Amino acid sequence: MNADEYKGWVGVFDSGVGGISVLRALVSELPNERFVYYGDSAHAPYGEKTPEEVLGLSRQIVEQLLAAGCKAIVIACNTATSAAATQLRAAYPEVPIIGVEPALKPAVLGTPDGTVLVMATPMTVRLEKFQHLMEEWGSGARVIAVPCEGLAARIERGKLCEPDLIDLIDSLVGGYAGTVDAVVLGCTHYPFVLEQIRHVLGDVPFYDGGAGTARQLRRRLAAGGLLTGRDVEGAVAFLSSKDTPEELALYQRFFQT
Repeated sequence: MNADEYKGWVGVFDSGVGGISVLRALVSELPNERFVYYGDSAHAPYGEKTPEEVLGLSRQIVEQLLAAGCKAIVIACNTATSAAATQLRAAYPEVPIIGVEPALKPAVLGTPDGTVLVMATPMTVRLEKFQHLMEEWGSGARVIAVPCEGLAARIERGKLCEPDLIDLIDSLVGGYAGTVDAVVLGCTHYPFVLEQIRHVLGDVPFYDGGAGTARQLRRRLAAGGLLTGRDVEGAVAFLSSKDTPEELALYQRFFQT
């Protein structure tokens, strides 16, 4: 990225392809805005790293996006939001920095006295931010948090129709089939395998944080007078730390899914 190359754009980042599920919600909510998406696929997945590693990687990406002129940042990763959002907001108080978190609140409100299964990365489940979320909303329903080790990394590889993916999901959460009333997809990678998860768990309501993140971005841009004045269709650009034609083509395929 060059200086001011994306001046006035919204920077969006994730450890890889997962945040593209959030990007799609952002584009739907704000079709006239311009978004530059950075996938850190060379270091994916974040959910199995240490918090210190994720903070360091996130800080480097945000520095690059701001140097390129981005007017706001969306952390399109539950793990990076938990590990880095507070520190990044303190470092850049003048920049709207919007994170994503597991959609536990709407799931609990929509499933009073029911059982809610939260699928998330191991780090998201461990970190204090998720524990606070559980304390705030976990009393409204029976909440089961499952650290889905290996699932985000498998989704990064693409080929989502292969039998081994169903086998992995079944090994992680298959034991809860028929016992849960709602499922929270607590990693931005997981919406891309919604149908595979539904195949394992059954036809229950599913919740993810993409739409809520998009609405929050709109609110923050409006409050700061940063909404685009352009009345033409926006744009999306893809960048990756794994800078190969194959990787960028994979991002395009996930975006168009």
